[in-house]
Amino acid sequence: MTARSWSAAPIAASVALLAACAAANPPRTVVTTDPARAQITVLYDAFGKTTTMRKDWGFAALIEYGGKRILFDTGNNADIFAHNVQAKGIDLTTLDFVIVSHRHGDHTSGLNYLLSVNPGVPLYAPKENFGVFGATLPGTFYRRNPSLPTEMRYFDGQPPDTLRFGTPWPQGKFTWLTQTTDVAPGLHLILLKGSWGVDLDVMELSLAIETPEGIVLVVGCSHPTIEKIVEATVAAIHKPVYLVLGGTHLLPAKDEEIQRIATALRDTWKVAWIAPMHCTGEPDFAILKETFGDRYLYAGLGSVLTFGPSVTVAAETGQPRSEAMDEEDLRSYRTLLAQSDDNPGPVFASGRGPRRLPAYQTH
Repeated sequence: MTARSWSAAPIAASVALLAACAAANPPRTVVTTDPARAQITVLYDAFGKTTTMRKDWGFAALIEYGGKRILFDTGNNADIFAHNVQAKGIDLTTLDFVIVSHRHGDHTSGLNYLLSVNPGVPLYAPKENFGVFGATLPGTFYRRNPSLPTEMRYFDGQPPDTLRFGTPWPQGKFTWLTQTTDVAPGLHLILLKGSWGVDLDVMELSLAIETPEGIVLVVGCSHPTIEKIVEATVAAIHKPVYLVLGGTHLLPAKDEEIQRIATALRDTWKVAWIAPMHCTGEPDFAILKETFGDRYLYAGLGSVLTFGPSVTVAAETGQPRSEAMDEEDLRSYRTLLAQSDDNPGPVFASGRGPRRLPAYQTH
């Protein structure tokens, strides 16, 4: 791949970077083709005012911008993903590429359906040793002992130069990313490592879209923490974040920490709009709504967000526009969360939860 890349190591970017961006950096290519199709359609989530789509714990969204059609994640269940795609009239055979944010099943399980209808679509995923998306290691990765008899040695003592490891999707055309990367003009994949949640050292991709108004940042689960993703995005692209959309994984956080993070996103990082989804959490939805006011966007299953000089949300056909979660949303969200691996209750009950908290306490 010939794309330009940056290191994904943690970046200690100062707040002053935002003020200096416009003057200190030359103009970058901005995707402006077909502005009428600057929209994101939510295809998978556990809440929303839908009549034809099925709710489940997980995340998937179709992004249309600059003439590109990009699928971001594929949800928790291939049958539900297929149903929701068909209910929304989405043609998966015309995708430009697919981003799989990270290895967890509530973001990857729809790959089985996707690859049944579009087996050749390019897939971008994080590279991990022995990763679920497949991996390679040099044949020299293990220590040798030539004194052993041949039948006790791996590959009879003659290993291949490269060892390839399998994946549940062997037909997938995966590109494994090891660092933050440009995938098209004005489209950047931000790669970070995170341990916020029940699974340690998750490599996660987020999509940063350059628009005339700023960066539209699509996040899957924010295991590296939403603050660090925003920080790394601003440091890499040198523009402020206009819109954050997706799962912010604030489920395990206490109210004081949620408020600190919400305030930092608004005041320190100057995020203009926020559309939290998926693993954000009920108290977190409420605090983010109070903090961002009319710049908070309710975007559940079936919603279509159109972005430009302003951001608007259209509800699923036949449903009224909503400003916040209601009792129907809360019931379905709580039921589906209780069945998911993102449920923080068992983690804290086991005594493992507090060791995850310092990831958000480094600022």
